[in-house]
Amino acid sequence: MFGGLTGLKDPKGTDWGERMLNTVASQTIRHLFTQSESVEVFVRCYPSSKLLQGSIDSFKMSGRGLVIRKDFAVEEMSFETDAVAIDFGSVLSGKLSLKQPTQAIAQVILSEAGINQAFNAELVKKRLLNLTVPSLTELSGGEPVSFTEVQVQLLPGNRLQLVAKADLNNGELVPLNMSLTLGIERRRRVSFKDPKIELDQVPEAQREISQTLSVALVEILDNMVDLDRFDLDGVKMRLNRLETEGQKLIFSGYAEIERIPHSA
Repeated sequence: MFGGLTGLKDPKGTDWGERMLNTVASQTIRHLFTQSESVEVFVRCYPSSKLLQGSIDSFKMSGRGLVIRKDFAVEEMSFETDAVAIDFGSVLSGKLSLKQPTQAIAQVILSEAGINQAFNAELVKKRLLNLTVPSLTELSGGEPVSFTEVQVQLLPGNRLQLVAKADLNNGELVPLNMSLTLGIERRRRVSFKDPKIELDQVPEAQREISQTLSVALVEILDNMVDLDRFDLDGVKMRLNRLETEGQKLIFSGYAEIERIPHSA
């Protein structure tokens, strides 16, 4: 049986063991996402006899149209490892398990539409609605304050334009409009810095409070996007750089893979 697994070739010259690994790995990775338009995995193992010892040369994954935790859309995601040690027995049972942790070069591409969709996710909304910190309730006469209708537009130079409404829960909605610089801190947190608050479109009577609320919203956003909150079980993302490109936000970094999770 082992000889059959590691020795057969298909008509295109692809090793049967590699094809089996690709199939099992694709199924395993696909289950990490709530939705996926496509997930492709390419495993290299030569000579194929190394597979019996659980050693493979490289592992590449590329996915498109992915959804993480039901609400977070990822346009594209890819990662690639060097040599990896896997449990060959897990492959025979239709799963993929690592013998030891590994690292992978990773790239994640978010679309402007996907980012805006994320502001409707419960995980995000609970940090923007019915806020009772004193610095905000002082502006609303003691009522909880909510930031709603958040929309962003990606700009060149790693900046974005953000508009929103601040609901003071007293019948007053305050428009907010600003541009911000995106950055990375400690390789795991997306920062929102250098706000340029724009008051031209804000009614004159609301400009002072709009300025104050804009600064408060920037502080909330700057402490919100910590990748450890979005990690898949057993996988941690670390970022080296980000850049805006048209309507896309591109992250480059690496993934620390302790184990392959079997569900999202």
